[in-house]
Amino acid sequence: MLSSCHPNRRDEAASSEPLLPPSVLIAEDEHLVASDLADHLQHLQVQVVGPASTGQAAVELAKAEQPAMALLDIRMADMDGLEVAERLAQMAIPAVILSAYSDEEYLVRSARAGVFGYLIKPVDEDALRTALAVAWARFNQQHQLQQEVSKLKTALEDRKLVERAKGVIMDKLGLKEAEAMRKLQKQARDSRRTLADMARAILESSDLFEK
Repeated sequence: MLSSCHPNRRDEAASSEPLLPPSVLIAEDEHLVASDLADHLQHLQVQVVGPASTGQAAVELAKAEQPAMALLDIRMADMDGLEVAERLAQMAIPAVILSAYSDEEYLVRSARAGVFGYLIKPVDEDALRTALAVAWARFNQQHQLQQEVSKLKTALEDRKLVERAKGVIMDKLGLKEAEAMRKLQKQARDSRRTLADMARAILESSDLFEK
């Protein structure tokens, strides 16, 4: 297995270049092409994972090593790079496709597979650096957006829990809305729980008694 001694951890403030992924899996069945890609990545101070010569080997290597990104040959013996890209996406590993072809069919399938870049062979170091930098930035932006959406969904669900628990307290103790909210907040503080956790406990207790 080829590897770089110095993974890319350059300080963004110290360089005007976009940061590259710290590690990249190579899946390429042509030895010379794989060797050239590994040399380019090592020169860019990116850790090399692989190379893998088949799609299945790439999937297994990705599971074991958890690379930050993958470079996938579109044509491999057992499964093509787009199928591998879809499997890696389930592991949150973005992929850039390598191909000697620019057929519309491949481009359409690549877009549907959600790959983050498409490189035409032969690939020189500058083209590789640029493609990886853009792909890595796009992936990180997408990941950040997904996290923000998840946080908003969680906040909305927590708010619904609090409102329901507040209603239970109002009904059970005959309190007004503001008083019920203060009581809920005090119970959360006293029990060292979040407001949402306290609300969930109150709702579960209420359901238990009703049953």
